[in-house]
Amino acid sequence: MKTEVRKPVAPFYAVAVLWIVYALLFPLYAPAHYALLTAASAAVYLIAGALCKSGGVLGEKKAAPKAERKQEAPSTGNAELDKMLRDGRLAIAEMKRLDDNIADPGVSADIVRLEQVSEKIFEAVRERPEKLPQIHKFMDYYLPTTLKLLNGYDRMSATGVSGENIDGTLNKVEGMMRNIVAAFEKQLDALYGSEALDISTDISVLETMMAREGLTGQPLKAETLPKDDPDIRLEL
Repeated sequence: MKTEVRKPVAPFYAVAVLWIVYALLFPLYAPAHYALLTAASAAVYLIAGALCKSGGVLGEKKAAPKAERKQEAPSTGNAELDKMLRDGRLAIAEMKRLDDNIADPGVSADIVRLEQVSEKIFEAVRERPEKLPQIHKFMDYYLPTTLKLLNGYDRMSATGVSGENIDGTLNKVEGMMRNIVAAFEKQLDALYGSEALDISTDISVLETMMAREGLTGQPLKAETLPKDDPDIRLEL
């Protein structure tokens, strides 16, 4: 696209006014008069041009700043993980939209909880990509099906009509939301199963070693007999 420089018009108006005023006040019948007026015109033009800052390029919009582009999250180098994170962001955005649309406070609260748990699931997998296989079914079925149910609830509740089909469906979705929230929470809990086992094992080993070294208040039990007891007892 060819651009054209827009010159400020104020300097030309200033020169025109100068010529009119000069012609009314001073004579213009000698070459020296025109030379003087030309020099004065050049000076007025330069001064007006310096004071006028409105010049620009045709076709440019200066007043309205360009909208900032929504930046994509940087790639992790793992295509499958990138897709999961991208789908997760879209799912979270859809939950926020549904929360804004749905008036029922109970369903809205459940959606907020789903947002929170889902974000933690995606973050856990982002930090530990080896957990990605654990959420395949969650991403392929549970999450999209939940969004489908909520979208249906949103459309039906927005009709403002009470009927057997609409009321029955709304009640079913409302009753199902608690179960869905619990399922999402269990999915998050399952992601930490191996870590919980490792920590539990470390705790057991640590307790045993500390007790063996006498570093705790409860040393390993050893059956000791009083010195004045002549009997020897064996306990199996």
